[in-house]
Amino acid sequence: MSQSPSRLQPTVRTQLKRLPKRGRYETEQIYQILDEALVCHVGFAVEGQPYVIPTAFGRIGDRLYLHGSPASRLLRSLQAGIEVCVTVTLLDGLVLARSAFHHSMNYRSVVVFGTATVVEPIAEKVIALKAFTDQVVPGRWDELRSPTEAELNGTLVLSIPLSEASAKVRSGPPIDDPADYALPIWAGEIPLRLTAQSPIADPQLATASVIPDSVQNYQRG
Repeated sequence: MSQSPSRLQPTVRTQLKRLPKRGRYETEQIYQILDEALVCHVGFAVEGQPYVIPTAFGRIGDRLYLHGSPASRLLRSLQAGIEVCVTVTLLDGLVLARSAFHHSMNYRSVVVFGTATVVEPIAEKVIALKAFTDQVVPGRWDELRSPTEAELNGTLVLSIPLSEASAKVRSGPPIDDPADYALPIWAGEIPLRLTAQSPIADPQLATASVIPDSVQNYQRG
């Protein structure tokens, strides 16, 4: 696996043109956002028809992995080598200004451009499937039975390089017009956070089963 650069060189597609000061090109921040997210949206076009599909994903080093049934339109289209755009967004808060015009949101997002390749070696496919599982619940893979040969053969895994990507981040209070700061209107931020509730056991769970630490102590962010 190649060593990732500490900062990606902006391209025509990743260079932020509106509010460029919010752009981030450091790989550490891009990876942190990707690793915290649970769902990505994959955009692609087939014969002029655009599609945007939400799906789970995983990251290993400088590559993003997608997986699913070989019959999936998304995966069948991507394995043909068409251009793809992958996005993730983490919503951190609602920003309430003194005017409707300046209301906003605090967020962290990533956009990735590239083409996908099929992961053929079984060993690499297993590593990618572990990344998918642990992306959702860290440590969960080690608690499970290993995938069967039929399950591996029935799962298509694609890899997308993280060589053309950028992040965009907004944080902090609202930015109002100078004259509006004197208005007697409350302004500020409503922080938002994705939290987990108490786990609910499968009704068919064996009575001797113990809730593992990965589930009992699960949290996001």
